[in-house]
Amino acid sequence: MIALALREFHQFQASGRQFLYLVPSAAVFELDPVAGAVIRLVGESPRTEDAVVAALADRFPAPAVQAVIEELRDVRAIGYEQQPDPDSPKFLPMMPFPLSTMVLNVTNQCNLACTYCYEYGEDKIVDTENGKQSKFMTEATARDSVEFLLKEAGNIAHMTFFGGETLLNFPVLKSTVAYARRRAAEVGKSVDFSLTTNATLLQPDIIDFLADNEIGVTISMDGPKEMQNKFRVFHNGAGSYDMIAPKIKALLRRHRSRPIGARVTLTSETLDVTRIYRHLTEEFGFWEVGFAPVTTSPNQQYAIGDSGFDRMLGQFRELAFEFQEHVAANKHHGFSNIKDTLEEIHKGVSKAYPCGAGLGLMGVSTDGDVAVCHRFAGSDTHKLGTVKDGINRETQKEFLEHHHIADKTDCHTCWARPLCAGGCYHEAHVRYGTTRRPNLHYCEWIRGWTDTCLQVYGDLSVRNPDFLARFDRVEAKAEAVL
Repeated sequence: MIALALREFHQFQASGRQFLYLVPSAAVFELDPVAGAVIRLVGESPRTEDAVVAALADRFPAPAVQAVIEELRDVRAIGYEQQPDPDSPKFLPMMPFPLSTMVLNVTNQCNLACTYCYEYGEDKIVDTENGKQSKFMTEATARDSVEFLLKEAGNIAHMTFFGGETLLNFPVLKSTVAYARRRAAEVGKSVDFSLTTNATLLQPDIIDFLADNEIGVTISMDGPKEMQNKFRVFHNGAGSYDMIAPKIKALLRRHRSRPIGARVTLTSETLDVTRIYRHLTEEFGFWEVGFAPVTTSPNQQYAIGDSGFDRMLGQFRELAFEFQEHVAANKHHGFSNIKDTLEEIHKGVSKAYPCGAGLGLMGVSTDGDVAVCHRFAGSDTHKLGTVKDGINRETQKEFLEHHHIADKTDCHTCWARPLCAGGCYHEAHVRYGTTRRPNLHYCEWIRGWTDTCLQVYGDLSVRNPDFLARFDRVEAKAEAVL
């Protein structure tokens, strides 16, 4: 009889219980005592089914052990030693795939000169100052973009206004919201709006417009004064904290229709995650805060190295377990990184692509060119079409062919690949000169963070399963947590 051997999974503990995260199905299983014993035995050395049953005979009835062996084989946690698992087929999405989010770059200009900016710094892809692109999107191009979105989207579409500094082109933003609402109603669809801003231009009339129109707002802010002013500066080198602080507080007082979040860029010199989180939530009152490591080439002074990723992971874990305790007690916690990953785990996300770029999400440049995402807006190399002429399906198909997880050989043995799929295309382009490469420089960080999220998920599945059940609802994304 052929021996049983372990297949591909990640085992973790939570609330004193054993769990398996199965790869590549992305399913999470809690192990009962029988299953845990079978996994341990087979993990020590390959054994036949009869040997497993015999070894556990003093603890569990043979029929129970045999039933568990069959179940573990069915979910591919174990298998026969000389019978490899079948290769996962490379399925490409059915086309045309509905566009769910369009990021509209209404300007490529900015009134700040953030040192690490991917759009204006040394790592920029598009020359926004001297290139062929218009500096500001016209109202006509914005309307064409609305028509493009409504044609490509399903019944619900999301439009995100972006820049540069988005509010430098507030008149076009304002008129586009009105036009999109009217056109969506005419074609029987709805459009949801959001924007990202550095907060420098938040005047009372703009704040009123954002609140009255229920537009989601994300503020790009890096934390306390000395951290904000380290890199997020004006063109004359002056820090931006003192200017934006009262404007943000005015926005938070007035805009109550949707939760307001902060988006933090972490660098090697601003890595005090816990302090940043406390400042933005407790002193400012942001509903949630999300963190992202700076996207840059490794030779920049502010790039995060291995020790920096280790430090970041430690602080992420601290906030994640704090989130866990808050949620277990039905209290709100605003660490959005953990919430977003928990939702993906709960829904069994197993990604063929790291994000929706080039598929359900696309970026539109100021001239109306459609790119794989907003970070490539204006790049001819990463162009998929135009809002006037539509998407070039052959170009899109080629992009999806070459960026599928099946073509990233370095990822094939990584248990965290269902949630990562190689990482951000823009990060890969900046680091390795191509969007096709996986981001190998932060693999250990991804595995460590995914393990932490799985532990939190396992704990909450025991202590507060109702919280996780919220992710089953369609409206969960727009719902304020707790």
